[in-house]
Amino acid sequence: MNKPMICSTCDPLRGRGYVRRVVAPVRGQGTVVARPGEFAAANPQNRRSAPGIDMDFGELHASLATISNAFAQQRRERQARRSLDPADLRTLADAGLLRTGLPVERGGLFASVRQSTRGICECFRLLARGDSSVTLVSAMHPAVLSYWLTAPAEATADPQFVGQCDEIFRSVQQGHWWGTATSEPGTGGDVTRSTTAAVPHDGPLGFQISGRKHFGSGTGAMSFMVTTAVPEGETIADWFFVDLRGVPLDGSRGVNILAPWDGHGMTATQSHALEFQRFPATRMAWCGHLREVAARVSGYIGCLFTSVVVGIVDEAMHTASAQVAPAAADFERVEWARAEIEHWLIQQAFDGMLRAVETSDDPRRAVLLGKTAIAELAESLLTRVCRVLGGSTFSRHSPFGHWFEDVRALGFLRPPWGLAFRTLLEEGAATN
Repeated sequence: MNKPMICSTCDPLRGRGYVRRVVAPVRGQGTVVARPGEFAAANPQNRRSAPGIDMDFGELHASLATISNAFAQQRRERQARRSLDPADLRTLADAGLLRTGLPVERGGLFASVRQSTRGICECFRLLARGDSSVTLVSAMHPAVLSYWLTAPAEATADPQFVGQCDEIFRSVQQGHWWGTATSEPGTGGDVTRSTTAAVPHDGPLGFQISGRKHFGSGTGAMSFMVTTAVPEGETIADWFFVDLRGVPLDGSRGVNILAPWDGHGMTATQSHALEFQRFPATRMAWCGHLREVAARVSGYIGCLFTSVVVGIVDEAMHTASAQVAPAAADFERVEWARAEIEHWLIQQAFDGMLRAVETSDDPRRAVLLGKTAIAELAESLLTRVCRVLGGSTFSRHSPFGHWFEDVRALGFLRPPWGLAFRTLLEEGAATN
């Protein structure tokens, strides 16, 4: 196993002051709003469990449910958007969502994958009911920060790795969002196949990267983005992060938008295609462990991505239930019953994913099975709902066509369909 490379001290990370806000108890309709403490009471693993936490999940869930309800009131306008509204990210930061990417000892809500996954995923499941695009982008924040949050003793014994963590977590406390621009054309979503080049530039962990990326979720809205590149003289890609604060995206400083995001679904995620040209990047201080880092968090990240789509499905079923005619024809009644069955299966599969993370030493296969099943079920369910409600769902003023395209995103989120089934087949053969 490679010895971690020692890095030079990074420049202090700048940013505005971090804002905390405690939200008063609220009530809501349907299953959108959980009263403060209600979710934690039903799920003891989500209660305040370590020193330094001054907001339990119940309070955060209640705050996010209130925000989600407010977003839902603007649904038609939001679903027509092609870009993020920075005010939304400020609202979520003020509510405390940034703390899902902070360890409990820094005032955050991440204790461990086992302890925190369910509570954090509930945040994004609730929020997705109001705005799927901003939810998917904000879910990338705890996803990429988990690379540092879950580091093993080998890494945390290195003072320079500890120093890097301190700089990163300080940036979150200052109000900065973290995202990802990792996918590359032609790699099939496999991060180990990165062809982006990284050449040494400033200290042992200072590099300049050159290469093309696509699906850079939140480009222009995220302060920092995690990516991959192959260091000069090495053959295997590694993790890096870039500081995009105040950087124009016109190529003048090494980052250029090759193609603005124009997705059929998740339309406002700003998942632009980018090109880096000798742009400064910092290598993860636990060097040479790309696969190990990914393996430690793949179950957690799979649950995060899936929680967004489960939230969309929850809202679609809740909204459709008020529109299904009591005296519908036999076909519509049967299709609605099938949609209800698929919704139940989605909920069971998602809970199975969470239980696997909470109880298994290696939940990766179980999570991937659940994620893949939910991706298929969600598409089928939205198709049935659209059939039940009729041709009006084909109109852009109806939310259901937007939701149908949004849930399709899960099958393309890492690992995308091809890589997911290849992994399932290979792992299945190995266990038989």
